[in-house]
This record gives sequence, structure tokens and C-alpha cells, in this order.
Amino acid sequence: MPQFRYKSVAESGEVVEGRLDVADRSAVVARLHELGHVPVRIEPVASGFSLHFLQRDVFAERQASRLDIVTLTREIATLLAAGLPLDRALEILRDLTKKPALKKLVQRILEQVRGGGSLADALEREGRAFPDYYRSMVRAGEAGATLEAVLTRLADFMERGQAIRSSVRSALIYPVFLLVTAGLSVFVLLIYVIPTFKPMFDDAGADLPLATRLVIGMGDFMQQAWWLLALGFLLLYLVAKAVLARPAIRLWWHGRLLHLPLIGSLWLRIDVGRFSRTLGTLLSNGVPLLTALPLVRDVMGNLALAGAIDATIPDVRAGKGLADPLAGKNVFPDLAIQLLRVGEESGHLEDMLLKLAEIYDQETTTAVRRMLAMLVPLLTLGLGVVIAFIILSILLALFSINDLAL
Repeated sequence: MPQFRYKSVAESGEVVEGRLDVADRSAVVARLHELGHVPVRIEPVASGFSLHFLQRDVFAERQASRLDIVTLTREIATLLAAGLPLDRALEILRDLTKKPALKKLVQRILEQVRGGGSLADALEREGRAFPDYYRSMVRAGEAGATLEAVLTRLADFMERGQAIRSSVRSALIYPVFLLVTAGLSVFVLLIYVIPTFKPMFDDAGADLPLATRLVIGMGDFMQQAWWLLALGFLLLYLVAKAVLARPAIRLWWHGRLLHLPLIGSLWLRIDVGRFSRTLGTLLSNGVPLLTALPLVRDVMGNLALAGAIDATIPDVRAGKGLADPLAGKNVFPDLAIQLLRVGEESGHLEDMLLKLAEIYDQETTTAVRRMLAMLVPLLTLGLGVVIAFIILSILLALFSINDLAL
């Protein structure tokens, strides 16, 4: 039976740690509730030395990660729901965490709160650790005395975004691995394998086929002037980085990327889902639309979409709504525009935005699967063609030498 490690808060406010041999997490939660404890953290205990080693914090992080912020948000909401005051909840979480960066972060927030400041003001002092939309929602929650509910929604929102990013990254691991393997295979063939045949070809004195001369020339270049190739890639990267640093060029480039067959449609789905989820969460937590739009604009990954949102703010301020101004920018998909229009007409814009986020999250998952279904065979085929060309060039040279000998 699996074993789980837990940390909970007893009715007296004492932090309790222990382990339970139960079937799943829900059984741990049920057992702790029977004891009158509030579960704060539940983790499966890894079995085996290798898994234990992998779970060690080998490299200490200098800053709290995005996942740390998500976990902290969820745990604060849990402790507030149990009736603990904010300063006590922060004190417990400071003592629970083992990560130095997160412990220092919670300590600074705790000092600000105990000094009479609000949680939103304390988060404001931390700068980039907490995004603008996060601080705005916390401020709205404190003003409306709904901080616990706001933090719970924030945790749900951030966990969903984290899940989408993780799924996309996980899906791209194999294609990247395949591409790196292909590059290393070609590099080894050109640098180490092809040169072993060159003395034999030189001794034969035969005119080599064009393909063989091309492959041998590539191998010689890689051996003697590989640094030129590396320098060329570095210069290309630096020039591209300098050019794209200009806002106008970067905006144009992001707009062009949205029209690419695979990458563009995937990026569009990811950012429209992010737009819908962020704006819907902000509106449902009492943040006004005109305040929420600049916050949403700042979290967008594509500058063309961010620019379209920014351009709609004057129209929204003039009372023209959101759907029609966005439709005039010709950037957002028709489905998103139609659903936004329905949400505005029904008076439930925030609910429609959250529904739209679910739709585009599902479409993102589907698009990633389709892209992999096309990309992996293409990469495999491309690798096979390149290696087959190199091998065929050697075979053609060997056949020509045999014909000359006969």
C-alpha cells in the first residue's frame, strides 16, 4: 500500500507531521479530518534510493519558482478556510517550507502583514515574484472580505495554466530529443566515419561521384572550420536578437508567426486560452473590466494579440463593449469573438470567458497531439534521408573503385 507524508494543523494551531499507509490522497484527507486536523501538504513517499535521490533539492533556487507560488497560494487559502488569521497562516507556512528562497519570501510578507500592511501591499513589495493580476485580485479580495475565495480561485487559475504549459513542454520533449539525436548522428558520421574512407579513395585515384565529393567536402569543413559554423550561428542569433529587440519589428514578427500552419495556430490557441482564463478570473473576483484589460495585456505571450487588447481599451472606455472592438482588430478567432458577444449580451461575460478558456485548453491539447503526429514522422523521415544519402555516397564511391579495378 502506498505511503503518504503529510503536514497538518491541529485544532490548537500546532503543526503536525507524519506518515500514513493508505490507498490514496483522499484517504489521507479523510483521516486527518477525523482527527480534527486541517491538511496543508500531502506528498507520496518515494520508494527506492534512486527516486529518493531524484527528489532531493540538489540545486537550491535563488528565487521562488512559479510552482512554489502556486503551492503557497493554495496553502494560504486552506489555512484561512480553517479559520486561522493571515499572520498565523503565514507563520506556519514559513516554518513548513524547506526551500530557503521561499522561506525568506514568506518571512518578508509576514513582517509586512504584522507591521499593519495589507497582503496586497506586501506582495507589491516583492515585484515580479507575484504578477500584476495576482496583486490586483488579492487587493480586490481584501476590499471585499473574500480573500480566502480569491486565493482559492487564484490557485485554481495558476494550476490550470501550469498544467497547460507542462503538457506542451512534455509533448515537445521527444521531438527535440529526436532532432538533437539526428544532429549528433550526422556530426559523428561527417567527423569520424567519413574521414576513415578518404585515404582509400585517394589511393584509388578514381574520379569520385558528386555525392561522395560533397559529403567528403562537408566532413573536411566540419573538421577544419567547425568554429566558423559555430561563429556563424552565434552571429545569426545575436543579429536576430538585436533586430527583434525593436518593438515594431518584434510586433511584425509575432503577427507573421500567428499565420504559420502549425506553430501559429498552436500559439494562438494558447494565448487566447490565457486571455480568456485571466480576464474571466479577474472579472469574477470583482476587478473592473477597464482595470483588468491592461493586466491581461501584460500576460500575453504574443505581441500582436497584446496590441489588439491594448487598442480596444479606448473603445471599452467609450462604452462600445469588448467583442466588437476585438473583432475589428482581425486577430482573435471568430469563435472567441462570438462567445464574447454572447457573454456580453447575456450579462455573464466572466462565465463565458471561463468557458472559452476550457474550450481553448482542450483545443491546445488536441493541436499538440496533431502536431506531434505530423512532426515525429517528418523528423524520423528527414533523419533517415540524410543518413541514407551519406551512406549511399560512400557506397557509390566503393562501386566506382571496384569498377575501375575490374
